[in-house]
Amino acid sequence: MGNLAGRIERLSPSLTIAITQKARELKSQGRDILAFSAGEPDFDTPDIIKKKAIEAIEKGFTKYTPVQGIPEVLEAIQKKLERENGLHYETNQIVVSNGAKQSLFNIFANLVEEGDEVIIPAPYWVTYPELVRYHGGEPKVIITDETTGFKVTPEMLKKAITPKTKAIILTTPSNPTGAVYHREELERLAEVLKDTDIWVISDEMYEKLLYEGKFTSPGSISPDMFQRTITVNGLSKSHAMTGWRFGYCATPNRELVEGMIKLQSQSTSNINSITQWAVIPALTGEADEDVEKMRIQFKKRRDFVHQALNQIPGLEALKPEGAFYIFVNHSQITPDSMEFALQLLEEEGVAVVPGIGFGAEGHFRLSFATDMESLEKGIERIRRFVERKLGQN
Repeated sequence: MGNLAGRIERLSPSLTIAITQKARELKSQGRDILAFSAGEPDFDTPDIIKKKAIEAIEKGFTKYTPVQGIPEVLEAIQKKLERENGLHYETNQIVVSNGAKQSLFNIFANLVEEGDEVIIPAPYWVTYPELVRYHGGEPKVIITDETTGFKVTPEMLKKAITPKTKAIILTTPSNPTGAVYHREELERLAEVLKDTDIWVISDEMYEKLLYEGKFTSPGSISPDMFQRTITVNGLSKSHAMTGWRFGYCATPNRELVEGMIKLQSQSTSNINSITQWAVIPALTGEADEDVEKMRIQFKKRRDFVHQALNQIPGLEALKPEGAFYIFVNHSQITPDSMEFALQLLEEEGVAVVPGIGFGAEGHFRLSFATDMESLEKGIERIRRFVERKLGQN
């Protein structure tokens, strides 16, 4: 048989999944493994959402639905975006997909052609460059670091733009760093983009997991930014619904919306009908109390891991403003993040994700979406590992 298609050969396997799989293997061998690698809340989906799903099943809401989404969920998204984000979309400018990852796939499939460049600030979520490459585009990576708070500056953006630039991805709050773009920072980036044809793909998956300040959607900055921005979101992280597979995107560009619907109609069609019915109370704010309880717990954990990790000689980490990750600099010990992560897993049974997967060597990502007891034990093991490594240097 012949080789696989070139677009598949261009893809790299997810390092997050690779480390998680290695941790599972060691656990199956009887090892005591503490996994801080997966980006998944340790809380259960709020009861009001589960009850809505049961109601859908009992009422027989189990048939095909419109590809774009049922009218009730599109209206709930429209009102949510207006109420919470200051974004005024029509329901025919919204598309519901199987998680935000499919939303992103649909977007890139419609926008990116061979040779197009997509600006991706690093550290980035592992999937962004892979989706760009899959569709024949070139990831134009802007390296950020602790000196800019892991955020791209207007000067960096201006320098990265070329005639081939098709889009920029902005993630706020960020996976893996927890960095948040504030309104004034977004306004300065918007000034650089003015008078260009560059799209902004705004990934806002962690918007409700914010620990300081107020969240600002890039599309709300100005009429110009609204027109060029594709807002991507979902409920996986904020409402502990990773397995429900619900994501959506919104854009005032009807041609793009029609293109995404056309693609999805030929791939997955509609998303799970029961999920669509279940998410309505989440979108209308009826589960906000549950979300706030989770956010408070995540904030306590954030404060603990930030202080504890920075007390370990050889490690440094900025305090994340959002999401449930901390991005730790270990370059004083070794610049090789894969080596660091694999040795930490083998020697101490602690799973973290190497920074190379996020385009940032010399770092690791630790997820604090787990209980405090595990975090305390894990950081003590990390301390032991680091002290041993420093003693060997």
